[in-house]
Amino acid sequence: MGPAGNTLAAGAPWYELVLDEMVSSLPPYGVVMRQEIDAKHLLRETRSREETMNSSMTIGIDLAKSIFFVVALSPSGKQLQRKKLRRAQVLSYLANQPQCVVALEACSGAHYWAREIQALGHEVKLLPPQHIKAYLRRQKNDYNDAEAIAEAAQHGRIRPVAPKTVEQVLNQNLHRIRKALVADQTRLINRTRALLAEHGVVIPEGKARFGSTVAALLEEGENSLPWRLRQLLDRQYQQYRLWEEELAWYTQEIESQAKQDEVCQNLISIPGFGPISSSAFRSWMGNGQQFKCGRDAAAALGLVPRQHSTGGKSILGRITKSGDKYLRALLIHGARSAIRYAHKHNDRLRQWVLSLVERRGYNKATVALANKMARIGWAVITRSERYQAAPCA
Repeated sequence: MGPAGNTLAAGAPWYELVLDEMVSSLPPYGVVMRQEIDAKHLLRETRSREETMNSSMTIGIDLAKSIFFVVALSPSGKQLQRKKLRRAQVLSYLANQPQCVVALEACSGAHYWAREIQALGHEVKLLPPQHIKAYLRRQKNDYNDAEAIAEAAQHGRIRPVAPKTVEQVLNQNLHRIRKALVADQTRLINRTRALLAEHGVVIPEGKARFGSTVAALLEEGENSLPWRLRQLLDRQYQQYRLWEEELAWYTQEIESQAKQDEVCQNLISIPGFGPISSSAFRSWMGNGQQFKCGRDAAAALGLVPRQHSTGGKSILGRITKSGDKYLRALLIHGARSAIRYAHKHNDRLRQWVLSLVERRGYNKATVALANKMARIGWAVITRSERYQAAPCA
């Protein structure tokens, strides 16, 4: 106990005891000096702790429609904060945080939040949701999900998804609506063919034959179709024509934008690329900086063999089929078209694929060419140049 009666708590560290003896030997200013020294020491520790936390803090956010859960981790993985925020509070909360890493799942609405958070000066990492589950510990709840997202971002082994610009998202919207219309029209055609088959009328396969055959059945007044079936068939045909007009508009819009876009025109110079596939490929890849090489881009689209190796023996199977299924289908369809007309050209790429068809078969050669198209597409985008076909020697 010092002369002023201040008493240290039991178990205080040794430097606290020495400091108390030093200041207690200077009465009556010992208590005042001790309070000033304690205040400076506390302020120094607080600033150091805040600087350490803020300079390398990682914030994981579990996205939702209305309620967001936030967890902040230190560089060592210690939980620093956990909050429950409403949608309107998220940006104001992040605006009051110093620059740090903000990790999100690459799900619906993630690209919008990535753009907004990047505007605040933070570094944003969008992580594929299928890779987050391995970091989830204990029970599944929103706080644990946010903590798993932050921990996955700290690990650094997961390749993040590049945030998409507004233009990329708008182009993807065109493709998604067009894809949905194609699926709806296909269902209508199959349903109508099955309906007529119940009455002994068989329509040849193919969309073009469907339209002409149904129109002929409706115009013919002497066939044996019941009037109620004719009424149903007419309504289905009107819906079919309406969707044909909608599809034509979306296709024309995509082709018009591809014609005005320099990157799409560079992609169209690659064998197998057309306006629709080049537009979809550009909106998916962006500037291509998220991939180190073209093989990474092909692997992200699932156009590489699935590996199941052990004991130093490489075992390769079918393609992984990971990534964007729609874009992968477009590339494979484009490869089929390129193979069909490859015999009319005398460049290395087309002659290579023709020899591959003879050695490995048509389907394997098609997938191999689609893989090659993805690699060349990455090179064309990153280098901002057109594809130049190399002539055969």
